[in-house]
Amino acid sequence: MNYNKKSIEDIDVAGKRVLCRCDFNVPTKNGVITSDKRIVAAMPTIKYLVEHNAKVILCSHMGKPKGEFKPELSLKIVADRISELLGKEVIMAADVAGEDAKAKAAALKDGEVMLLENTRFEKGETKNDPALSKALASMADIFVNDAFGTAHRAHSSTAGVADYLPAVSGYLVQKEVSIMGKALSNPERPFVAILGGAKVSDKLNVINNLLEKVDTLIIGGGMAYTFLAAKGYSVGDSLLDAEKIDYCKEMMAKAESKGVKLLLPIDTVVAASFPNPIDGPIEVETVPADAIPDGKQGLDIGEKTRALFADAAKSAKTVVWNGPMGVFENPTLAKGTIAVAQALADSEAVTIVGGGDSAAACEQLGFADKITHISTGGGASLEFLEGLELPGIACLEDK
Repeated sequence: MNYNKKSIEDIDVAGKRVLCRCDFNVPTKNGVITSDKRIVAAMPTIKYLVEHNAKVILCSHMGKPKGEFKPELSLKIVADRISELLGKEVIMAADVAGEDAKAKAAALKDGEVMLLENTRFEKGETKNDPALSKALASMADIFVNDAFGTAHRAHSSTAGVADYLPAVSGYLVQKEVSIMGKALSNPERPFVAILGGAKVSDKLNVINNLLEKVDTLIIGGGMAYTFLAAKGYSVGDSLLDAEKIDYCKEMMAKAESKGVKLLLPIDTVVAASFPNPIDGPIEVETVPADAIPDGKQGLDIGEKTRALFADAAKSAKTVVWNGPMGVFENPTLAKGTIAVAQALADSEAVTIVGGGDSAAACEQLGFADKITHISTGGGASLEFLEGLELPGIACLEDK
């Protein structure tokens, strides 16, 4: 995939109707937004378009209405929040690409902003229906994609409209593509990738792709126990992807043949059972990774492993991290994830954290401002690391 894509700064937007796909899929409770982080993240692109006299037509999905109008998933609360942040009224359309949306789009003046209703109220959105793509495109002159979190989906509002309009990236997508694209295609070395999370099966293709690119691959979290089992160790009651043991053996052989250092836990924090509730008190002990007793399960990396992983991260020039090292929701089992986050924060390297739990960990621990880039898309950043082509990026014009 070509990562060198045109952005809003490479195209003249003055006086043009610009359809801008954002990620306003914000959490809400009782009709109130509980975190506006995604809205705030879209503001630099929106402000640029307003300041350069574009007629701005924003669109996004929220939740999973499955092609039906659901008042509790209306984007009206998002329009109100953007109005507050912009300091000017955002016009709200009553539909996605119907009469009201088209009339309001046609009446827009330079520098004005409107928001279409939840794109997933339309049945055709998730099917990438050409009729819906065409209807959305008919309202605008230019398409801007600034929703990296949905860039791995080929939907009408993320990719389909680009069949009918010139398409460029907003600032969020531009940052994701340039930083992650460079890390994967031309990284400063040594290049270290750290993978965690529960299952090997979730990261099969990521492991395979990264072994082609990295100097060191670190594996922690629940997925590490399948690798330890593949080495012939007993893993007690730890999470085990039994069908993937042969795959792990293949990956270890591949790492060896490519001269990639593959680091696995050397000690592990074990308990008799999974914490219940997840953040409740739990009795733990630390044992060598090749001596997990029967009846015990590994739930975090041990102290020696934390030091081993941190040293590898600190000596790198590029580090990509995706997935926690243990059950980090529990304070007793969060030490491994904290150690990795701390190592990235202390590193001089280009540090990239893939969305989801690792991003949440960095933010909760207050390390976010010390990380080069925290991805805004969990699923999208994972597919990026797999080396897959993302439809919402591939559809944008190359520089």
